[in-house]
Amino acid sequence: NRNMNNKTFSIVAGITFSVIAILHLLRIILRWEVMIGGLILPIWLSWLALVLAGYLAVSAYKFWTKD
Repeated sequence: NRNMNNKTFSIVAGITFSVIAILHLLRIILRWEVMIGGLILPIWLSWLALVLAGYLAVSAYKFWTKD
């Protein structure tokens, strides 16, 4: 079956958003600079992205474990 069911999708989404959240947390802790088009992005953007990615990861996990 080539179609992804809801549980598989939520597992993939949960893992993806967890990795994104971890990378933003590492950026905050290690003070990594991110430059896009010559502009250094401020750390507060990683705080925002950490909260958003963390929320999406938890939401995907809740859907994944739902009966």
